[in-house]
Amino acid sequence: MPAQKLYAGTTLRETRTGLGLTQRAFAEKLGISLPYLNQMENNHRPLSAAVVLALAAEFGFDVTELTTGDPERLVTDMREALADPVFQATTPGIADLRLTASNAPALARAFLHLHRAYRQTHERLASLDEALGRDDAQPSPWEEVRDFFHYCDNYIDAVDRAAERVAPPGEDPAEAARKALESRGITLAQGDAAELRAYDPVRRTLTLSARAAPATRRFQLLHQLALLTQDELLEATLDLARFQTETARAIAKIGMANYFAGAALLPYRPFLAAAQEMRHDLERLADRFGASIEQVAHRLSTLQRPGAKGIPFFFVRVDQAGTITKRHSATRLQFARFGGGCPLWNVHAAFETPGRFLRQLAETPDGIRYLCLARDISKPGGSFHARTRRYAIGLGCEIAHARELVYSDGLDLGGGFEPIGISCRICERPDCHQRSVPPLERRLRIEADRRGLLPYEIG
Repeated sequence: MPAQKLYAGTTLRETRTGLGLTQRAFAEKLGISLPYLNQMENNHRPLSAAVVLALAAEFGFDVTELTTGDPERLVTDMREALADPVFQATTPGIADLRLTASNAPALARAFLHLHRAYRQTHERLASLDEALGRDDAQPSPWEEVRDFFHYCDNYIDAVDRAAERVAPPGEDPAEAARKALESRGITLAQGDAAELRAYDPVRRTLTLSARAAPATRRFQLLHQLALLTQDELLEATLDLARFQTETARAIAKIGMANYFAGAALLPYRPFLAAAQEMRHDLERLADRFGASIEQVAHRLSTLQRPGAKGIPFFFVRVDQAGTITKRHSATRLQFARFGGGCPLWNVHAAFETPGRFLRQLAETPDGIRYLCLARDISKPGGSFHARTRRYAIGLGCEIAHARELVYSDGLDLGGGFEPIGISCRICERPDCHQRSVPPLERRLRIEADRRGLLPYEIG
């Protein structure tokens, strides 16, 4: 496959303006002409290797930032939105979408916000919801928060570094959190209630559920520590995010505290070193750090600190209906925002093999190949009458990194890749036996006297 040209005009322009340099001064420092810089900033020409090296040498720029998946994420999200029948007669081509994502990312995000508001209004009308008639055509708070983490690569540097300082090297983070809370006059207790965590600010008592797994109790302890000791940092980070509603901000604050808890439980540098040493064996890492397999998998997907990045992973959690409840991708693989995901992906089969890791060599329609892991995750309710919550998690990386994972042992990484997609609406494979709806941007041929796997043929 030929090397892909690197168009990063928006990133280049933002870097220059962030340094407070004119185009002329920036061009001089990079050793290129002013017209050449102008062409690169407007994506009329790709970045050359010499410019990339000059950015690293002159400004200490992390060149891996130039290949982050923001434009591709926007393209994927726009293609999904444009699969809506309302756009059927006016669907732009993939080249136009890539130009928009590269040259006008703010416009692309505004379009996605507008389409999301349209969908919500349409769904309210269709279901005769009580919210009918309210002036409430705003993004869902959950979706707004999800997109915030999605577009910052699920890595919040200031929060991550603060969490890393919770415990000195060698000390258990949960024990350090307990001492920190007790030093503030807060008493820790265990209760038998269904609530995982309950803090009483009047009695200054933090109660953790005795029914919860030890890893869950440790995580909830660190979550409360974040709320009580890192409020100023969390609020400042939320100010920068500029959420549209107080509800979204409140949800994001919980997400930030969760992020802090995960980063404290699995501190960046020790965890990255252990992951590399153990070849990313999730069970061994869970034992080493007193965490759950899901916590470890999610943390692996956040190791994107500039200058000290881990393997770019994707991470996803789905319920038994196939609904994505958590998602993040530092790879080129993106997840469906609307509708279901690809049924050929092994994460959906994890429910059939409880307690086992499933491995899959998969290839997406763009020709990118991945090593995919999947496993079911059961969360018992802690009593006879409590329902067990069942999920499946998926974790994977591009095949170039597969040898660094213990899960690649015994696999033939040179062949046998299964075709998977993102969702049927934007997957253009014509011969998929699991297709549920026709693909976007392809003509259909209907013949009443013939029937193959599908009731139509894709032109």
